[in-house]
Amino acid sequence: MAAIVALLGHQLLKSSSAPSAAAPATLNSLHRENREPPVAVDADDGVVPDGVTVLDDDIPAVANLDPELLKALRAAATDSGVAFRVNSGWRSPAYQNQLLHEAIATYGSEAEAARWVATATTSPHVSGDAVDIGPSAAAAWLSEHGAEYGLCPLYRNEPWHYELRPAAVDHGCPRMYADPTQDPRMQQ
Repeated sequence: MAAIVALLGHQLLKSSSAPSAAAPATLNSLHRENREPPVAVDADDGVVPDGVTVLDDDIPAVANLDPELLKALRAAATDSGVAFRVNSGWRSPAYQNQLLHEAIATYGSEAEAARWVATATTSPHVSGDAVDIGPSAAAAWLSEHGAEYGLCPLYRNEPWHYELRPAAVDHGCPRMYADPTQDPRMQQ
């Protein structure tokens, strides 16, 4: 089931072109303010080399995650017996801006890009509060057991994206948004 969810999410990411809700004003203003080509980014900006797990303290994308999020991820990974690979974790604002520029180019509009990539000022990746987990076995395990650790998926179109919600331990994860454009935090 997790493989199907991951495949569908990947296919949505590649082929989605349906119109969505209007992008937040910050997306429009960010794009206007940053019309120059993105700067080169590397591991120091949060680019994740292949094979990185939640245990790799020497990788900024992992080391710069919120300590409580990282603690919960490590506990879940240890208990699961599955390697939790970090596909994306903490990101610098420069890296987030690059991803946003790429999404606008890929999807053809700021509104459509907002379904997949937040601005540097709203992204929970920039603040270290979000992580994208793989492979599908890890995402499947988290979808079933993540709430026990306070680890919750927030977006139906991104089943790999997890954030810490401590109340989930007692009350379960909150209802997911269709995509980031529905998240009130993205409207700032």
